[in-house]
Amino acid sequence: MPDDSTSLATTPGESFSALLTAQAQLASAVEILGFDEGLHRMLATPRREMNVAIPLRRDDGSVELFSGYRVQHNISRGPGKGGLRYAPSVDIDEVRALAMWMTWKCAVVDVPYGGAKGGVNIDPSRYSSTELERVTRRYTSEIMPIIGPERDIMAPDIGTDEQTMAWIMDTYSVNMGYTIAAVTTGKPLAVGGSLGRATATSRGVVHAAAAALAEAGVDLREVSVAVQGFGKVGSHAARFLHEAGARVVAVSDVVGGVQSPDGLDVPALLAHVADGGHVGDFEGGSPVSNSELLALDVDVLIPAAVENVLDAEAAGRVKARWVVEAANGPTTTEGDRVLAERGVVVVPDILANAGGVIVSYFEWVQANQAYWWTEQEIAERLEHRMAASFAAVSTVSRRESITMRDAALVIGVRRVAEAHQIRGLYP
Repeated sequence: MPDDSTSLATTPGESFSALLTAQAQLASAVEILGFDEGLHRMLATPRREMNVAIPLRRDDGSVELFSGYRVQHNISRGPGKGGLRYAPSVDIDEVRALAMWMTWKCAVVDVPYGGAKGGVNIDPSRYSSTELERVTRRYTSEIMPIIGPERDIMAPDIGTDEQTMAWIMDTYSVNMGYTIAAVTTGKPLAVGGSLGRATATSRGVVHAAAAALAEAGVDLREVSVAVQGFGKVGSHAARFLHEAGARVVAVSDVVGGVQSPDGLDVPALLAHVADGGHVGDFEGGSPVSNSELLALDVDVLIPAAVENVLDAEAAGRVKARWVVEAANGPTTTEGDRVLAERGVVVVPDILANAGGVIVSYFEWVQANQAYWWTEQEIAERLEHRMAASFAAVSTVSRRESITMRDAALVIGVRRVAEAHQIRGLYP
């Protein structure tokens, strides 16, 4: 959510809406910055795209064909960086939107990357591990001309995990003739992964939430929280919030949700899900739907699922004072307008969920140096980077009297445009 997985599936048509949302957000930043149409078009258009066909010989001998994509939106500030998503809804427009958001995200937290994203239109739950390995290795071999530690670095996203990254790293390395750990991030520790990477997005979300609350003189221990999405991002965010003393009153996954006004027993819920249960059948609270969760009377709402859950209608029902976006693009353009009119503070995705790409950057640096940091060093550097980035966005928001989202986009878009203009056009 980030460079990470969440637990709700997209529905048909959402990918196109995600691209429209991303384009509208860029247009708003361009207007504030006063850029001309030529620069706007350059910033809106992906630098490079690759569409590939991925044949799979299944375990029973039958053959299926999937479509795969890799989009490098902008590489003015460094190599492309972005997750690889496996989901049946994946299409080129969704990947374009996610790659654009990654460009601004990397710039907002000032890591030397451009934005990229990849995807395959496959439902990983319907295929064996060996079949997913074959899909991954074929996808990697097809896009190999445009990836690499100096070109484009992949990470896990919805439907992929650290094992997927290990397969990609191995496929790339075998073809190059030697081990190149820095071609992916989010790998297992045994093959060049980083301590703290698995939970980095979630920790970043909690740092962002704490910073937003602190500006209003509120402590995490004083607030109630609802988390939509209980995948790798939402589940760890709920755990860290619970450990910090916040009252997590509701969570949900793709099947349903559970709520308790007195606060959920988050460790018990995590154990229940780890044992194969769903959030909705947890006995430590009463049922709540994903739609109902968004409208609960809580202090902090954390959408940690997928795009476009907070449209104008849903945003009009939000009672939370703060929305901290752990997912990519959870709020539509109209939803943003409604939340702003109602005085809801939105900590935008390109800031709130940037912990994953920050620690991915740390992993890439460590792999390139072949020197590994301690978990405490990583945690301290992550917290410092998130705090500094939040402070910069908040300062611009107050100074220009614009929303946090517009402020984050202004910072990110300005940094990318500056790099582009300094480098110039070739030829």
